[in-house]
Amino acid sequence: MSKQFDLTSRPDESAFFSRNDPNDPRLGEIVRRTPDHYDNADIVIIGCPQDEGVRRNGGRVGAAEAPNAIRRQFYKLTTFNIRKRIFDLGDVKTTGSLEEIHDALTETVKAVLADGKRVIVLGGGNDVSYADGRAMAEVFGPDWWIGVNVDAHLDVRLAEERNSGTPYRQLLDEGLLLPKYFYEVGYQSHLTSPIYYEYIRDLGVNRISLELVRSRSEADIELKESIRNKFIGHSASLITFFGFDMDAVRSADAPGTSAPSPLGLRAGEFIQLVKYAASLANTRMIEFSEVNPRFDQDDRTAKLVAIGMHRFCTGVS
Repeated sequence: MSKQFDLTSRPDESAFFSRNDPNDPRLGEIVRRTPDHYDNADIVIIGCPQDEGVRRNGGRVGAAEAPNAIRRQFYKLTTFNIRKRIFDLGDVKTTGSLEEIHDALTETVKAVLADGKRVIVLGGGNDVSYADGRAMAEVFGPDWWIGVNVDAHLDVRLAEERNSGTPYRQLLDEGLLLPKYFYEVGYQSHLTSPIYYEYIRDLGVNRISLELVRSRSEADIELKESIRNKFIGHSASLITFFGFDMDAVRSADAPGTSAPSPLGLRAGEFIQLVKYAASLANTRMIEFSEVNPRFDQDDRTAKLVAIGMHRFCTGVS
């Protein structure tokens, strides 16, 4: 147990909200965060408060503030239907380079997964997907896990330095994620490089664009059903990871992101996908990234992620 505590700092106590009302308990009153409660936890929260990868990718910085902004909203929520024991491990220490931070996050996640717990990771930039995916591969093996990237972008960019646009390219090129077990969901064609699209197509990555998610045509429904059946077949036997880049949600519902777009998933669609992830028995990790509190309005984006976390914790099988 010592590794994950050595690599992290304890969460900010001011985030743990309480109404001091026995008739209205809040998550801030029941979620544990001292080491003596770790062993009994079912779900563990880990923050990675950095946005160096966003800066390297030319995005607007601010995502380093996201884990605590999300926590402040999450711990205000009620305990309704919360039956799993939740533990907040705090934040990965962010001293050193982005590469060193990724190493620390990978080792932390590996230790928690090896203890048989489900994990919620709060970014930070979407580059955390590389660290989290590497942990999945090293714990379960590349042949035994599925990666789902819910994002407006493909995140398979080629670059001299790793950044928030490169995580899945790294995982694929390093053989840590098999293309047949990788699903790109919600990407938007006008934000997609044809070169990178050809890269994932030629590898055989499973592709579900935002247009396909929304389509009602008979041919597209048939295609979606075939992809769905394939995914169900995989998820019945393989360990599953869902990465939610909040850029995938339209800016009307999630204004505080690193790269906002007027088009995207609606808030309700996002929550349904989170609930679906929770419903799969083999989902072991879920990740939320690219929330940018500096540009949020009335904390809407942080609140949406907090609700998503609540639905995940109430929905896990």
